[in-house]
Amino acid sequence: MLNQLQADTSATDFESLALAVFRYQAAYNPIYRSFISHLSVRPDAVSALHQIPFLPISFFKSQAVRTGNIPAAHTFISSGTTGSLTSRHYLADPDLYEQVSRRIFEQVYGPLDRCHILALLPSYLERNNSSLVYMVQRFMERTGSRQSNFYLNDLDALTERLRYLTEHPDGRKVLLIGVTFGLLDWAESDRDLSFAGRHPNLVVMETGGMKGRRQELLREEVHEILLQRLGLKVIHSEYGMTELLSQAYSPGAGIFHNPATLRVLLRDINDPFHLYAPGAGGRRTGGINVVDLANLDSCAFIETQDLGQYAGPENKTPNHSVSGFRVVGRFDNSDVRGCNLMVV
Repeated sequence: MLNQLQADTSATDFESLALAVFRYQAAYNPIYRSFISHLSVRPDAVSALHQIPFLPISFFKSQAVRTGNIPAAHTFISSGTTGSLTSRHYLADPDLYEQVSRRIFEQVYGPLDRCHILALLPSYLERNNSSLVYMVQRFMERTGSRQSNFYLNDLDALTERLRYLTEHPDGRKVLLIGVTFGLLDWAESDRDLSFAGRHPNLVVMETGGMKGRRQELLREEVHEILLQRLGLKVIHSEYGMTELLSQAYSPGAGIFHNPATLRVLLRDINDPFHLYAPGAGGRRTGGINVVDLANLDSCAFIETQDLGQYAGPENKTPNHSVSGFRVVGRFDNSDVRGCNLMVV
């Protein structure tokens, strides 16, 4: 199954795998089984991807969403505002998560052992159960680089490390990955950061998230500030969350590309059971549903509270999938999340 998940899958292959995972989880995930039963959905009657019910993401806050009886090796807990409920994702197979996330990253950015990673993730480092910190830590280990490091609040140390790598390039890519409010605080400080634009292989990647620390901004506004202050031509983005084991990356322009294990489908804002076909109505905005086949031991079919649009070459097959998507906001009544931007 791991080889199948990591393979470059066609739309037909992905749909076949998704249906197999659906039947498995419908049988062995008590929460998901109860959910689809209340919808009067018979698993044996589901024969296409767009017929699969998507579990509202809020279930991860109130229920133990688990498939099978494998003990959890690790529990990821989402960030949240004071007094708010947090999501819990029980990780049964760390090797699967690490291999899938590494494969997704390296397909976009190349081998990790050709990277230095600088991580500005202050709110996440203050906890010991962040899926993002877990992933980046494993990435750093793979780099084998003494230059790779986390930064909590020491922005001067981050600046000096990046300056050193800029003045002493060694052919490796430098990835600076940061939560949005952290990158903005650093970029808008009185430090001269224009030297960053001189590094031949620098990638600055925002993971989203103001977490109540700053006024919410559109992703385009965030990127414009970073571009001007750092002297770069493009800002990259990561789309991920506690409830997902796969990630999507945007190499620029805010367009995220679906990896082999993940597909985004858009639902009607007023009718969660109606999915938009790619290309219908142009850049129509819909709620983001995610199929994450790496979520074998939880639930692979999640109805998020993010708003998005299809982007990129379209594949108008019945599985309603495309090569890319944009994240344009959040539903008004959803909690502020740590991994996503903002308002439409």
